[in-house]
Order: sequence, then structure tokens, then C-alpha cells
Amino acid sequence: MTNEADTKQSEPRKSGKTYYRGSSEAVYGFGLIGAWIYYFSTATTFWVGVLGFFKGIVWPAMLVYEAMKLLGM
Repeated sequence: MTNEADTKQSEPRKSGKTYYRGSSEAVYGFGLIGAWIYYFSTATTFWVGVLGFFKGIVWPAMLVYEAMKLLGM
């Protein structure tokens, strides 16, 4: 037999905060697909294609690195 107080304690608390996702997820997703298409189409061997898969995942970091190198930062 459970009482009402035990039932209320087991429910997760709601913080009242609402989180909105921006369009950056879509931009990253399209960039990921585009990078994979580019790297896979230019791959000459299987292992270069595997490397292209991983490069496609981290392309934003590579882009920021190259931009900072170009700007001399």
C-alpha cells in the first residue's frame, strides 16, 4: 500500500526551463554530409575513405584551425 507522498517523491522534478535548439544543428548536419561526400569521392583507397569519415566528423575544428592560422592568431 503506497500513500500519496511516496508517489510524489518518486516522480522526477521539472525545472521549468525550456531549451530551444538552434539551426546550428542543421548546419552541422549538412556540413557533415557534404564533407563525407567530398572525402569519399576523393578517396583513392579504402583506408583513405575511413580517414575521410573521421575528418568529416571533425571538420568544424579543422575549419577554425585553418582560419586562425590564416589570420595569424
